[in-house]
Amino acid sequence: MSDDHPDSPPGLDLTRVRAHLDTRLPGAVRGPLRARLFEGGRSNLTYLLEDGHSAWVLRRPPLGHVLATAHDMTREYRVLDALHPTPVPVPRPLLLTEDPEVLGAPFYLMEYVEGTPHRDAAALGALGEERVHALGLHLTDTLVDLHAIDPAAVGLAAVGRPEGFLERQLRRWAKQLDASRSREVPGIDELHSRLAETLPDSPAPALVHGDYRLDNVLVGPDDRIKAVLDWEMSTLGDPLTDLGLLVMYTELARQYDGILPGAALAPGFPDTAELVGRYAAGSGRDVSALGWYVGFASFKLAVVLEGIHYRYGQGRTVGAGFDRVGELVPLFVRFGLTSLKER
Repeated sequence: MSDDHPDSPPGLDLTRVRAHLDTRLPGAVRGPLRARLFEGGRSNLTYLLEDGHSAWVLRRPPLGHVLATAHDMTREYRVLDALHPTPVPVPRPLLLTEDPEVLGAPFYLMEYVEGTPHRDAAALGALGEERVHALGLHLTDTLVDLHAIDPAAVGLAAVGRPEGFLERQLRRWAKQLDASRSREVPGIDELHSRLAETLPDSPAPALVHGDYRLDNVLVGPDDRIKAVLDWEMSTLGDPLTDLGLLVMYTELARQYDGILPGAALAPGFPDTAELVGRYAAGSGRDVSALGWYVGFASFKLAVVLEGIHYRYGQGRTVGAGFDRVGELVPLFVRFGLTSLKER
């Protein structure tokens, strides 16, 4: 679909969006609508909309090749709507449009939340060691709060099928890998096979985020988390998948500083043992099989990045930094295999 408005960024037709918002949210937009694409995202496209009076955020799937179920706008919107009244901080959802007529794909609109997504050690380290340490613990405590929510009590009992979750997840990610194969990635099939052979017994199911990390939260000037973002992979399942992913990002940032986001390198940020201990104490869950979950997180992110690399190779992904995504995939694969050996 063409972007008819002269100031429309790729994937967003402001003329159509403005007409749609005037119909669905009459009076909300009070001036000329402007938009820009947020940089830093690697999957769904996120835009800031402004009219000189108010600001909103619009989310839509990526352009071109889209893996089935990987960019579910309805799921994201339902989760935000359910979590907004809970202790887990999320932006307030405003509008879901499932009809692709407006933008060529479903999308939703939510409130704009002021806050900082910490992505590098220098910016985070400027807060000082004490504040950095407290933020790392708060990040973990927020994950505990998420996993303590009763999905049925907030209307999310049907958002996923927790029975057989890990086995089904492995099949799903293997299928998505096959859908995005454009080159040989050494070790990635071995990683999948070893994960399938060593499935742990899952604890009681919970609502899982699916991509929980420091740069997927917005932090306020009081160092409190103001919003957890990017719920596109959320579902009901094994909560330790979220913890495994958080550990993976923390460890990889330390091992590959300068290649991967390195906020965990800021002086004062809790080490892995403290983060895991904090989660175990707060949640009461057994974390002894965490090595498997770190390996699974590595496989999942390798597949996600390979899918982005596939779209980039076809010229169907917009934004800066996509040219280097393909280089990261082998790092995740090697780290995943190492994590399984250390179980």
